[in-house]
Amino acid sequence: MSVLLSSLFLLALLCASAAVGFFVRSRLREEHISKDGIELLQLVIGLLVTFAALVLGLLTASVKSAYDNASHDRGQYAARLAQLDRCMRNYGAGSEPTRAQLASYTAAVIASTWPSEARPQGVTVPDVSTMARTGENPVLAGLMNEIGLEIHQWKPADALHEKLAADCAQQFGDVMKARWAVIEEAHGSISAPFYWILVFWLMVVFASFGLRTPRNALVLIVIGLCAVSVSSAIFVILDMDQPYGGLFGVSSESMRNALKDMLR
Repeated sequence: MSVLLSSLFLLALLCASAAVGFFVRSRLREEHISKDGIELLQLVIGLLVTFAALVLGLLTASVKSAYDNASHDRGQYAARLAQLDRCMRNYGAGSEPTRAQLASYTAAVIASTWPSEARPQGVTVPDVSTMARTGENPVLAGLMNEIGLEIHQWKPADALHEKLAADCAQQFGDVMKARWAVIEEAHGSISAPFYWILVFWLMVVFASFGLRTPRNALVLIVIGLCAVSVSSAIFVILDMDQPYGGLFGVSSESMRNALKDMLR
């Protein structure tokens, strides 16, 4: 909702900037809107539009890259969890409590990261009402730490189980690395000062539109459509900068598939 409100606020700012431009133009004397003045204004508008378009393009590419990394890291994390469960399943007797904890941990991650979706069924889920959607959580960190301690406390009865225990310990380390990659990728990458500087540039551009053209129905419609287009582009950028939640949020499918494999 905050992303939508930010986009609507930007739309209002752009329309207000154009209105200011129309108001200033109506108060200018004829010598101020001569042919030479209008040509200079056109050059300035072209320069500002070029800068704004360049920054918007770079911002879109940066946010899309960060979003793709977050989606990829989530998929890798889910695969690591499923592989760790498979290793413990291969170990056999003695690994059942640890596997149950891993399934409970995975279900808690799903329930806390995607609270608007259906909670996982068939597994005990810790209380996630106070858990943040992103970032490090003490409860989940504690669960994962207990899983690692239990794996290291196994007492293999033969050489095969020693090898399996060592493999599970190594895969647990891979899970921890993938977990931290997901946590780090969940943060937004857009700097607030940079964003507001871009908004200021766009406001200047729309004010220049009002200075450049006379006020009539066609001009108002075109400027309105342009403001809606720019605001929708900013909406997409801001929404993708928050990988979890929103219209373009990372899907929970990979984590749910991993949990489904654990419960088979």
